[in-house]
Amino acid sequence: MSVILCTAGYDHTIRFWEALSGICSRTIQHPDSQVNRLCITPDKRYLAVAGHHNVKLYDAKSSNPQPLMTFEGHTNNVTGVAFHCEGKWMVTSSEDCSIKVWDVRSGGLQRDYRHDFPVNDVVIHPNQAELISGDRGGMVRVWDLGESKCIHELEPEENSSVTSVSVASDATLLCAGTKKGNVYLWRMVQTEEKGLIIPVATFSAHHDYLNRVLLSPDVKHLATCSADHTAKVWNLDPDYPPAKAALQEWNENQERQAQIESTEKQNEADPLEAKSQGHDLLRIFDQDRHLLRLIGKDPREETPQQKFPAQPDGPPMDPVNKTLFLETTLSGHQRWVWDCAFSADSAYLVTVSSDHYARLWELSTGTIIRQYSGHHRGAVCVALNDYSEPR
Repeated sequence: MSVILCTAGYDHTIRFWEALSGICSRTIQHPDSQVNRLCITPDKRYLAVAGHHNVKLYDAKSSNPQPLMTFEGHTNNVTGVAFHCEGKWMVTSSEDCSIKVWDVRSGGLQRDYRHDFPVNDVVIHPNQAELISGDRGGMVRVWDLGESKCIHELEPEENSSVTSVSVASDATLLCAGTKKGNVYLWRMVQTEEKGLIIPVATFSAHHDYLNRVLLSPDVKHLATCSADHTAKVWNLDPDYPPAKAALQEWNENQERQAQIESTEKQNEADPLEAKSQGHDLLRIFDQDRHLLRLIGKDPREETPQQKFPAQPDGPPMDPVNKTLFLETTLSGHQRWVWDCAFSADSAYLVTVSSDHYARLWELSTGTIIRQYSGHHRGAVCVALNDYSEPR
């Protein structure tokens, strides 16, 4: 049981897999409802299974098919679940517009926070003192467990559901994805007085519904899962060789173009003005809404653009495609890709899809290493814990 890999979905079963052989080693029936999310405790002892109204806790290492504990209290689909680093408490999010914190030992409810809209996802900050959630109304909220209140509100994109959130293992980055396929990245900075959340990048990752964003354990990659039948892996590493080479080539081309224009004494105006066909564009960044708007002289021509300002400490951006540098597109699923999980070394990714399959991908080559076949309806959630010691 050094590696625990589980998948579940709409066939009312939870399946445990031998990761290397692809054999299903255990099946648990979940007759109450479909399974929406799975989460394994850091010590690999328990598996949390989020369904329609409740979360069930199973023994991950025995063949006991009955849940050890059931957490009741939500009144709609449970959409997110995460464990405290020592497994003492668990947080859940739900379409009933709430986030709940549970004592895993007693099963008691410790906190109950409210959103104005159904909550799609929740994660725990590495400091174990804050929660981060995203809702269908387009808000990302940060909750302080000590003060028991919301301390940050972000609206990356007006009137667009935040479908997924992810926080870096080293607490440096916060990521959110929206239903329009866009990804937003913030730098998280802790000062002596307070924590700052600074926008650093945004881009269009998919041209269809985005289901999941996930930062890798080494914080060098970002995975996105979409209704377009693909998962993509994007690079966050400033030392990524293809990114450095592409940026160097781009800068050299820009310098050559500038020299040509200078020699020919053409258009000495600001390049932004030239590109905007005469409009005097003013870049306005609204700190409260975290949106960048490009506004022309004529107010009637105002066109909001959901773009964060470029930051020198942000991840390398592809100047041609206006995205993070794309490492690989994982094509192979025949229907929506719902969820994914990185291996501990960030070298592999497991994906699950409405096509009933789960797949293990080697990211360096973009190839399928194993295919897990057994679900007879859509597989929508996956959990993987292959850490050599508890996190």
